[in-house]
Amino acid sequence: MNGKSLIWGGMIVGSTVGSILPYFWNGDFFSYTLWSAIGGFAGIYIGFKLAKATGAL
Repeated sequence: MNGKSLIWGGMIVGSTVGSILPYFWNGDFFSYTLWSAIGGFAGIYIGFKLAKATGAL
């Protein structure tokens, strides 16, 4: 698996999980957008670190 796919996968999973979280406290549209962005950035960071640790980058 190359580094790009790990980073893209992290972004997709992170933004999906981040957008689901506000559902549990009946968040509004802004909460869904904000948490999706936060989850996406966290997923990119984790994907980058994982790619770097496995030697894919």
